Amino acid sequence: MRSIITLLAIPVSISIILLSLSSCKNSGSGSEESEHSMGSTNAEFNQGKAESTNNENFSEDINIKLVNFEQLKPAYINNDDVLYVVNFWATWCGPCVQELPHFMEMNQKYKSNEKFKMILVSLDDSDNLETAVKNFARRMKLDADLYLLDDIKKMNEWIPAVNKDWSGSIPATLVIKNGKTLSFDARALTKEELEERISKHL
Repeated sequence: MRSIITLLAIPVSISIILLSLSSCKNSGSGSEESEHSMGSTNAEFNQGKAESTNNENFSEDINIKLVNFEQLKPAYINNDDVLYVVNFWATWCGPCVQELPHFMEMNQKYKSNEKFKMILVSLDDSDNLETAVKNFARRMKLDADLYLLDDIKKMNEWIPAVNKDWSGSIPATLVIKNGKTLSFDARALTKEELEERISKHL
């Protein structure tokens, strides 16, 4: 997956979408994100302000599947009565990093329920998968189903396919069951908001 800066040079037909890809701007762009600066994201993470959950059963053997959107869809679009919580995030997105511990806490609470599944979809550059993304996942003890979506060329197709009103900003969270969207939030969620969306439909 190419960097956001590189993407700005692609044809105008999809560059408009890329400009609105995220409320979090890549640190290389020289822009400030809507809620946190990218520089502070790494600093806060390194200083432990973005705390991981206390998961004693966490495995260091991280498996992050590299997929395009067509390969991702079967992971959460199913008629199986399972409630899927799908979060789109990136390591360089401050609000994403800040809310991830809430997702891990909810995953620890509900993952024993066979009708619940949490999926975290990274939008990081695929070149960073084996290094930055996996290291981040280990440090944050991300034990949900992990994917890295590498489908930049078709962003103007899969963004509205996830939700017709989504601009592509992250973090974004989709709650879906039997192929029907129950809620969609293109912003960071508090722990209380996330639990309400889960418990309401589980």
